[in-house]
Amino acid sequence: MLPLFVVLVIAVALARAVVIVPGADWTDTDGNPIQGHGAGKFGEDKSLNSILFHAISCYTSTDLGTWTRQNNALTPIAGTMISDENVVERPKVIFNTKNSEYVLWFHSDNSDYGAAMVGVATASTPCTAYLLYASDNNQDFKISMLNADYLNVTEQIYYLIASHTTGWDPNPNKVFSATSLAGPWSAQVDIAPENVNTYNSQNAYDMLLGTSAIYMVSLPHELSVHYVWFPLSWSSSSGLPVIVPADVWDLNIAAGTYTVETGTAYQAESGTLGGSAVILTNSVYSNGEAVGFLGNGGTLTMKNIEGIGADQWVALYYANGDSTYRNTTISVNGGANIVVQQPPSGGGQVIQSTPVQLNLKSGANTLVFSADQSNFAGDLDRIIVYTAT
Repeated sequence: MLPLFVVLVIAVALARAVVIVPGADWTDTDGNPIQGHGAGKFGEDKSLNSILFHAISCYTSTDLGTWTRQNNALTPIAGTMISDENVVERPKVIFNTKNSEYVLWFHSDNSDYGAAMVGVATASTPCTAYLLYASDNNQDFKISMLNADYLNVTEQIYYLIASHTTGWDPNPNKVFSATSLAGPWSAQVDIAPENVNTYNSQNAYDMLLGTSAIYMVSLPHELSVHYVWFPLSWSSSSGLPVIVPADVWDLNIAAGTYTVETGTAYQAESGTLGGSAVILTNSVYSNGEAVGFLGNGGTLTMKNIEGIGADQWVALYYANGDSTYRNTTISVNGGANIVVQQPPSGGGQVIQSTPVQLNLKSGANTLVFSADQSNFAGDLDRIIVYTAT
């Protein structure tokens, strides 16, 4: 029997709202980075910095914001497809009421991704289910009816959110709907503006939240885990779920609600430029201007940034047209530089945001931006300072 321990999400009546910051570092109650690659509420342990299987980790939470590490749900077994020489990814867990057991479904593969198989592990014996599985080297999919106990249909509509096959690179994810698994399926619709590549992500898991839902992924290209969780709402025009972009948002799992936080925006071009830094002009920037060539001697000083005397979330809106990460550095009130990674934004004229938590004193603060590299940081459009901590 393969041991299986599921993430327990207990919605208690007095559960408080928690602050969710897409793309931020997320640690467990022991202060360790949460190892949940493949996203959702259940994921892969990549602490060994390898694509090969190490463990499917398990955490428990009462509010979806505070997580405690438990036993691993699945660990390698030599000589099988779940050995430490193979790949186990994208785990999903559902509870089989009929058999009173948890069932873990996962992508099972060899090290060169040539097998493209489905794996199942349970706390007792495997059981039948509706199974959506990839075929033909992941280029299409088929639906096989196994058991109706695993169907979860809301108002007789099925929703399929899927990414393109671009390896680990992000792409514009699409959503489809149908009233029958046999179709016909609706035409594909973007769940986010196409040029932002689903905010640098690929869909991995979606969870209902009251009358809305939560889009859950971990950022690709990283063995250190950064999670991107956004609210999903249903579009009034298409009737399909779309991502609600939010730098900082409050999640109340007990009430089944969310609230997008608002912050104070400061334009980069309003600061003082130094060295090689220059003002860039383009209509894609929030006020038509941004600051470029930060780093390699170029700096930007922004004064009178209001703080509340606590650690505060700050969203940096930037453009990085490279195919690789850039970074910027921030010094707060003359302190040591803080390095902030800037993933590719999808083009030099595509603006995205990345979060950083800064300790801001009460009242006016001074921030100095540069880059900890010989080339340049992403072009800085603006920052938004939030009071949520």
